Amino acid sequence: MTNRATIASLCAAVFVAVLAAAPARADDFPAAISVSGEATVSAAPDLAHIDAGVATDAKTAKEASDANNAAMGKVLLALKGAGIDEKDYQTSRLSLQPQYATSSKVSEVQRGIVSFRASNRVTVRIRDVTKVASVIDTLVTSGANDVGNISFEVTQASKLLDGAREQALADARRKAEIYAKAAGVTLGAPLAITEGGGAVPMFKGRMTAAPMAAAPVPIAPGEETLSVSVNVSWAIKPAQ
Repeated sequence: MTNRATIASLCAAVFVAVLAAAPARADDFPAAISVSGEATVSAAPDLAHIDAGVATDAKTAKEASDANNAAMGKVLLALKGAGIDEKDYQTSRLSLQPQYATSSKVSEVQRGIVSFRASNRVTVRIRDVTKVASVIDTLVTSGANDVGNISFEVTQASKLLDGAREQALADARRKAEIYAKAAGVTLGAPLAITEGGGAVPMFKGRMTAAPMAAAPVPIAPGEETLSVSVNVSWAIKPAQ
């Protein structure tokens, strides 16, 4: 092959490569209408979480720690006696901190350690939300002096949203048809369908209970509103 033929072949190869790498023109993309649809569903929660703790003060760190361990031991035994499975309660935080004099008559230099506070917290999972009030009662009467961070959730949220997903797609199509009619076109087949993300809400509250409860604490789990959104692109064609 001559040098001239070789050069011509190389130029042709480069030209083909440039064409292959060139960006697609706007005309190459199908005309489409893109909209989003939304839907919601309400469901009663079927799982609850409670955070409870025992705080104990004593003159020495050992006395505070020993007293706190004994108090939390009673709480855990009470939970077991109430039918809560051991896998459904777990220690969430332990602490032992010195307590300093706070009198206004004592200078900052003179302030010293006057006692120690030991704290132990446990998180309880309750699989029957109708028992939340009785579990709180058990915690309080067994020695827990700080009960809070109560939350409810729906464990099968994704499954419950299946019906809402169909409704969200229907909502998206309704909107797309409105735009198509206004633009003088008709809808073709869907080109892309994507589900929008979103956090599932949980009801939360906080309460501090006295060492003894005179009556069961009233608890209202209520309902959660679960939502789903979908983004859809439809091909469009001239109206007939």
